[in-house]
Amino acid sequence: MSKLVIVGTVAFDAIETPFGKTDKILGGAGTFIGLAASNFNIDSTVVSIVGGDFPKDYLDIMSNRNIDVSGIEIVEDGKTFFWSGKYHNDMNSRDTLVTELNVLEHFNPIVPESYKDAEVVMLGNLHPSVQMSVLNQMHKTPKLVVLDTMNFWMDCALDDLVKTIKHVDVITINDEEARQLSGEYSLVVAARKIHEMGPKYVVIKKGEHGALLFHDDNVFYAPALPLEEVFDPTGAGDTFAGGFTGYLAKTGDYSFENMKTAVIYGSTLASFCVEKFGTERMLNLTDKEIYKRLDQFKSLTQFDIELT
Repeated sequence: MSKLVIVGTVAFDAIETPFGKTDKILGGAGTFIGLAASNFNIDSTVVSIVGGDFPKDYLDIMSNRNIDVSGIEIVEDGKTFFWSGKYHNDMNSRDTLVTELNVLEHFNPIVPESYKDAEVVMLGNLHPSVQMSVLNQMHKTPKLVVLDTMNFWMDCALDDLVKTIKHVDVITINDEEARQLSGEYSLVVAARKIHEMGPKYVVIKKGEHGALLFHDDNVFYAPALPLEEVFDPTGAGDTFAGGFTGYLAKTGDYSFENMKTAVIYGSTLASFCVEKFGTERMLNLTDKEIYKRLDQFKSLTQFDIELT
């Protein structure tokens, strides 16, 4: 079992969807990634920053799931990063209502000493120079580096992003971002172009339409599980990344074949995340529920056919 370093936001979210709205609740990419990865009982740490307004109870939630929180800097006289958004009826598009960087504006991540030899690093969605600073702190080159990013960094920090991408093994982005980064409409061609930038593996997330995994000439597709209700898509992509990376850290097998299973685990956990607001569903998830849903995924994709 490998140590896992997760860098990403630990934050407050306020969310409105057609199903209701919340006040400030626990959110942030680092939070969702950490909670998803914790289902694999691995040795992980979250590297982030919060203000003095961040409840100790929220830190305890992570600690109680064996997530090391010593890498979360607390700025006592600062305020925690806050994001508020409103989803449209299709739940695929949203409007950002409020973004307050607060302490995140001056975030200088410090990896705990005991994790600087970690085999696996998950770089959550942050400025690419911040992501790179984490890799520069590692005592040795990790066996697996996974990077998540978004179109915002492609718009305002493309050069830094391209430099950082050269040092990662896996990149996870959505289909729109893959097209923007590569300049190609075809996702197959886009993945090839991104692969040439450095990553050995390219994961393209397609929301309710599943995810694609590319490696050289190999392609794997995992559908999204059809759900009766989606309450809140916030954090689903980060939950996918946490499940994907957590499974790989647990098994220590970074082959294409094992990554296919990791994609299924990521998709499975993401399917739970959207069933409640924020982190609520992830905090009450049981192993039994995960295995039952994995079986549903298996039934969804397996079939017998006689080729003549």
